Amino acid sequence: MDFKKVLTNWYSINKRELPWRNTKNPYYIWLSEIIMQQTQIKQGLPYYEAFVTNYPSVFDLANAQEQDVLKLWQGLGYYSRARNLHASAKYIANELDGIFPSTYSEIIKLKGVGDYTASAIASICFNEPTAVVDGNVYRVLSRYFGISTPINSSQGIKEFKMLATSLIDTKYPGDYNQALMEFGATQCKPKNPYCIVCPLKDHCVALQKGNIDMLPVKLKKTKVVKKHFNFLVFMSSDKKTLFEQRNTKGIWRNLYQFPLVETVKELHSEDFKSHTKISSYLNNIEFEYSLYNTKELVHKLSHQHLYTKFWIIEVDKLPEQGIPISELKSYPAPIVIGNFIEEFSFPV
Repeated sequence: MDFKKVLTNWYSINKRELPWRNTKNPYYIWLSEIIMQQTQIKQGLPYYEAFVTNYPSVFDLANAQEQDVLKLWQGLGYYSRARNLHASAKYIANELDGIFPSTYSEIIKLKGVGDYTASAIASICFNEPTAVVDGNVYRVLSRYFGISTPINSSQGIKEFKMLATSLIDTKYPGDYNQALMEFGATQCKPKNPYCIVCPLKDHCVALQKGNIDMLPVKLKKTKVVKKHFNFLVFMSSDKKTLFEQRNTKGIWRNLYQFPLVETVKELHSEDFKSHTKISSYLNNIEFEYSLYNTKELVHKLSHQHLYTKFWIIEVDKLPEQGIPISELKSYPAPIVIGNFIEEFSFPV
């Protein structure tokens, strides 16, 4: 059976109509690939459309303020993607005169671009036979060929890349790569794949052995860290609050947040005033406080789970320079804070 031919034929009939599939413009393909990393199509599509509308060219994105880019990205998570996207746009616009790199070896030098993204852009836009390997590709190849090597091991990464490279259609690499990824996304799904009507079923090793649900194999993840975040939401009599930019390294770098007090365990109302950091922060200030959510809001990230509370602190005067509450929504913030701002009834 011709693996490549079966996949590309299936793709020609079953592919989803997506805006970035109607162009070979590397800027738009790059945008789509960065936005769709760690993101489902239905969630990422509105962001792609918003970026294309607000920044129709690489020069537009390069000339944007980082704060505006982060604001447009708000809710997608993994904010380093947005920062790297912006940095690479400035590099392309200013150092390459707006001409997008046209080879895998040059594309992969862009900040935030790895093997998968560089392979996708090079093959789709410039017809370079560079094989893509993402989660969908790992799943299809591991099941079809019956490979149990862990996909997140160094050996597995090398083995699957070599296999994908050996299979690529050198004449139409872009179409083939998209077919393979689409097949994994909609046909050979993680759970309940459509094996009965699968065009590859007669030669699928995992189906023959009855171990579809066991592949691909993944090494156990590192232990998830649990953190307790307490955000201090100040409200002064002149309708101002404190909203500060995170300058430390991390996923929320350069985003804005209310003053944060991290505790080793859940902080309860009766212990609020006596907490050392809080009492020090509020020293000599007359205030009244209340708890917005008595039950911690859980925000799950890949490597940590955040248990969050919002403490409402009413004061006559802020302990430091603040901003008008009416301007809160104009600042880029993590989604957990953005949701709070949308839901809480601030005084107007």
